[in-house]
Parts: sequence; C-alpha cells; structure tokens
Amino acid sequence: MREHVNDTYVQLARKEGWRSRAAFKLMEIDDKDKLLTRGEVVVDLGATPGGWSQVAAKRVGDGGGLVIALDLIEMEPLHNVDFIQGDFREDDVLKQLEEKLANRKVGLVMSDMAPNMSGVPLVDQARIMYLAELGLEFSRVHLKPDGAFLVKVFQGTDYENFLRAMRETFKTVVVRKPDASRDRSAELYLLGRVLR
Repeated sequence: MREHVNDTYVQLARKEGWRSRAAFKLMEIDDKDKLLTRGEVVVDLGATPGGWSQVAAKRVGDGGGLVIALDLIEMEPLHNVDFIQGDFREDDVLKQLEEKLANRKVGLVMSDMAPNMSGVPLVDQARIMYLAELGLEFSRVHLKPDGAFLVKVFQGTDYENFLRAMRETFKTVVVRKPDASRDRSAELYLLGRVLR
C-alpha cells in the first residue's frame, strides 16, 4: 500500500486528474505509435477505473470520435465514453457492444483485461491468456483493415503461442513496456497493426 501511495505515477495521476496510473502507460505508447487519432472508434476492454478510456476520449475528440468501454466492474461515467457493464465472455454483452458500434469498424481495440487472480501462477496465466485471445478474436472481426490491437500480457505459459497468433493476424507486432509499468511487473503490451 505504501509503495502505491508513494508511486510517482500515482501521485502524478492524482495531480493531473487521471483516473489511474495506467493513463501514463497508454499516453506513452500512443505518443510513440500514434494510435489515437481524431474521429477514431476505440473499444476499451477491461476499462475500469477508466484511465485508458479517459486518455482515448481526450485524444479522439468530440467530433465523430467514439470510445466504448467495457468491464465487469462498474465505472464512474466519463465524458465521451459509452460504458457497458458486463462480462466480455458472454454473448449478450458482446451483442450490446456490437449494437453500440452500429456496424462501424474499430480503429483501435485496447485490452487491459485481467481475471480475478487465484494466486496459482499457472491458473492465473491461463486465464490472462484466454482473455487476450478473446480480445484478439474480437479484433479480427471488428477492426478496420489498418486498425490496431493493444493488449496486456504476461510472459509465461502460452505467451509464445499467443505471440504467434498475433503475428498471423497482423502485419506488424511489437512489444511495448512503458516506463509507467512497474519494474517488478512481468506485464508487457503487444501491439498488432494492420490486419493480414
């Protein structure tokens, strides 16, 4: 708890009005890779508390930009963010998301989804990779041809298989480890661009 409270990015997030330190991860990746453009359609999977959605909404703008956020946990409303509370693994929740898209293709799918951790590393890794695979499958169906998929993963079991699936889906796949990620964290972000 002390580490969290004293964290530079946590303090900066409070000072600048961001919902979470994760906002800085997305800003750093976007500054480098230029994913969030004016008028873009963005889907944020695993959105609560809303740090990524907050950044996306500011960067895609009011004029035609659309951010749809989804999470199991309730999220406080955000300007220019359409929120769906539900389980992404359920068909009716996916249908709600597709209805909000109204046949618009997505420019960026962001997935910061994480399961409830059991404390059993092998089980937790399998659950994390399953959520990443669901995000990838959604991206295959809903992205524009030149769209992008940004997903949080952890190196471990099935990482290489998932990386291979990303490379089979996208023309370019890069690994990002933003400065705002804690050094001790095994999290990485994979960014796939341009559907094959």
